[in-house]
Amino acid sequence: MPVIKSAKKKLKQDKKRTLVRAKTESFLKDAVKKAVASPTAKTVSVASSLLDKAAKKHIIHKNKAARVKSRLAHLLSPKKSESKTETVKSATKTVKKAVKEKSAKGRSSSGRKK
Repeated sequence: MPVIKSAKKKLKQDKKRTLVRAKTESFLKDAVKKAVASPTAKTVSVASSLLDKAAKKHIIHKNKAARVKSRLAHLLSPKKSESKTETVKSATKTVKKAVKEKSAKGRSSSGRKK
């Protein structure tokens, strides 16, 4: 236990700060977990807001807040790889179909070019 008056005051302040930080961290973690579990625009925006506030109060580092916000935003956006794959598949089908039609037009019944 501190003996000096300023050390006693510092101890009180530290206890108060610890409680406030713990409460803020708890709310933040809960909000992020909810946003990850069911990523909707509302849950992600609430979590994002809490991340910004925590970074502003120096409870978490600003880069960590940015990283977590980015990951949450990626949960909302559609998967690029899936849409890319579907586009490639449909393009491949179209090209194959065009090649078949072209080859059918260019050949006679004997199989030779006209």
